[in-house]
Amino acid sequence: MPTTVLLADDERLIRSGLAMMLSVHPDIKVVGEADDGAEALLMCRELTPDVVLMDLNMPVMGGIEATREITSDNFTADPDYTAKVLIVTGLGDDENVFAALRAGASGFVLKDAAPAELASAIECVAKGNGYLAPAVTRGVIAGIATRPAPARPVAGLLDRLTPREREILALMAYGLTNEDIAARLHLAMGTVKTHVCRIIMRLEVHDRSQAVVVAYQNKLVIPGHELPPPR
Repeated sequence: MPTTVLLADDERLIRSGLAMMLSVHPDIKVVGEADDGAEALLMCRELTPDVVLMDLNMPVMGGIEATREITSDNFTADPDYTAKVLIVTGLGDDENVFAALRAGASGFVLKDAAPAELASAIECVAKGNGYLAPAVTRGVIAGIATRPAPARPVAGLLDRLTPREREILALMAYGLTNEDIAARLHLAMGTVKTHVCRIIMRLEVHDRSQAVVVAYQNKLVIPGHELPPPR
């Protein structure tokens, strides 16, 4: 089954360009195009795409508000359905990126991303992982760490985790994949996936990227510090 994608952007030429870029990937299928955030909500409920590729600045309803609605618990009548939102942004748009991540976005990709990177980012968030464009990841993470989320207190959230889960969350925050974590801690891949699922559940976040936000906000990992060597 291909990963289904809804494009949300108020510029038709950009939507057409994105659709053309993705058309060469047999594992990705564009199922709809929305002119603004409000239309994206309607089409998302109707088409139930795996991923919404969302612009930030749109008329009627912007990308941040639309993201908050789409990732909310009661967005559809199906409790098992949750669309992942991948924000399309540009360099220097950090403030909106912070807000979008807090609203529930699974990550962001730059507007000038190569077709292969765009496809990779879509597949990444569709699997429940976060994707932060490498060119701006360091600045975004540093900004998240220094900006408290006013709508959701984070103090004490890490107390819900076991020591092993805290260790794995820290490695996630350093950017390690499940495969990297399994190799570093000498664990089976299935064990790591189970831990990651429990971390997401216990922190009451949407996905991996949101868990990483909690890790930085609670100083589990300090921006600028290098990954310590294995013990």
